[in-house]
Amino acid sequence: MTMSIVAGVDFGTLSVRVTLADTERGSLGTAISEYPLGRLRSDPDLATQSHFDHMDALARAMRLALADCAVDASEIRAIAMDTTGSSVIPVDRNLNPLSDYYLWCDHRAKAEAEEITAMAHETHLEAIEWCGGTYSHEWGFAKLLHWLRHNPGLRERFGSALEHCDMAAAVLTGVTDSSSIVRSVCAMGHKWMWNPKWGGLPSQAFLSRVDPLFDGIREKIGGSYQTSAKVAGRLSPAWADRLGLTAGIPVPVGAFDAHWDAIGAGCKLGDVVNVIGTSTCIIAVSERVKLIPGVCGVVPGSAHPDLVGVEAGLSATGDIFDAIAKRASTSVSKLSEGLEGIEGGKTGLMRFAWDNGDRTVLVRSDLGGMTIGWHLGHTAQDELYAAIEGTAFHTRIILERMEEHGVPVHRVINGGGVPQKNPLLNQIYANVLGKPILVPDGLPTGLGSSIFASLASRDHDSIEAAQAQMCVGFRRYDPDPSTRERYEMLYQLYKQVYMGFGTSSRSNFSQLLGDIKRIAAGEEVRSDLGQRPLRKMAAI
Repeated sequence: MTMSIVAGVDFGTLSVRVTLADTERGSLGTAISEYPLGRLRSDPDLATQSHFDHMDALARAMRLALADCAVDASEIRAIAMDTTGSSVIPVDRNLNPLSDYYLWCDHRAKAEAEEITAMAHETHLEAIEWCGGTYSHEWGFAKLLHWLRHNPGLRERFGSALEHCDMAAAVLTGVTDSSSIVRSVCAMGHKWMWNPKWGGLPSQAFLSRVDPLFDGIREKIGGSYQTSAKVAGRLSPAWADRLGLTAGIPVPVGAFDAHWDAIGAGCKLGDVVNVIGTSTCIIAVSERVKLIPGVCGVVPGSAHPDLVGVEAGLSATGDIFDAIAKRASTSVSKLSEGLEGIEGGKTGLMRFAWDNGDRTVLVRSDLGGMTIGWHLGHTAQDELYAAIEGTAFHTRIILERMEEHGVPVHRVINGGGVPQKNPLLNQIYANVLGKPILVPDGLPTGLGSSIFASLASRDHDSIEAAQAQMCVGFRRYDPDPSTRERYEMLYQLYKQVYMGFGTSSRSNFSQLLGDIKRIAAGEEVRSDLGQRPLRKMAAI
């Protein structure tokens, strides 16, 4: 079979990346075009973006990629797109936007999410248990309800609401009727409580009980629900002309960026991929559909069309590092200089990554970031180091929960942008998790969308076949045995505080601060968690 070239598109929070890939050799090159993010000082929860800015940036990036890679447009045989999510846009019946996107990091819909969660538990809605027991303000129904409540003058024109990946595919394929939308199983399953187990979306009766503004909404969020192994449509002549491509090439059903990043990072059964960026999405695949308490999404066909996708994560990761640096009036790169001189587990600080709430496993948006153990000599560098450790500890809690409920974790892959430029973070994760960390030897962003484009172009007949040809290799970080006992003791303390602050259990923290100091000094620590005394560390 003659291999061809495909285009993989990744819409991120601040820019779109177009990757052109040879279906036999992988990435040929990328191009990026930025767009603005709408923020208001008076409303820090608001985060919006323009559909037209997105599409203008896509056209610029595509033409730039074609020029930079010296690729003839006629060689491109398919284009696939992933996006952030839940990023929701209300449209009229002809798919004309009625407002900007509520971006994934828009946090205005907290009250609406709480109402959906309360009604789901009151009515024993099974769907709520499959998204961690709490419906998030970051997700689709909450954002749509917030929009309906705050835009009464536009309700009459409302035709539907779409996730960004579905809107982008619909526009490129010339869809102008909201009832003809092809929707992503990945997007709708993880953020809109869709699941074939209960016949798709929650019932209209339930949605109307949440708020009468949802009357008729189930039909309006209709259309065909498909995995990304299916083609959403063909590139329209108008958009082919605008992008500089050939009309009629296939456009597969889209998905969320983290899920396709995981595929691009080489994720297979037994792997967990930490897609680490401004936040962390933790993606795994499983052969079985099984409820995992506190995990926000278990959806058949989401990341991998033939397997069950499992999504968890941290609501803030890189954002926390940036915030620490900003408070110190510097950048993360500057503040990181010399971090390797700090001994793991010996800052005397413990940092909890709740600055945007807890996505998994507590599923609580009301928590706040917390650093404990301060003394007057601590620096911003100490906090940054402890924050990296804290995100690793939090990740370990999530991975252990997944393993307890049948998701195999044989390999841990650190994907996303942050691990590419932060070797120390990867080493700390290996030390804290007690497992080797694999990091793609090159940025995998865009490779996942290229892989799904290669299925649409029929150059590959399976995800695994495409990964074997198109994915990059790995750099490996092995745990440092000298940190093992120290991190094991710290992890026990971290879990105690994590569960103590995040659940209704009554925890005794009277020894906590002293224990953190004793661990930093290499002294013996006794656990009050009902376990045997923790052993004294060997001298370092």
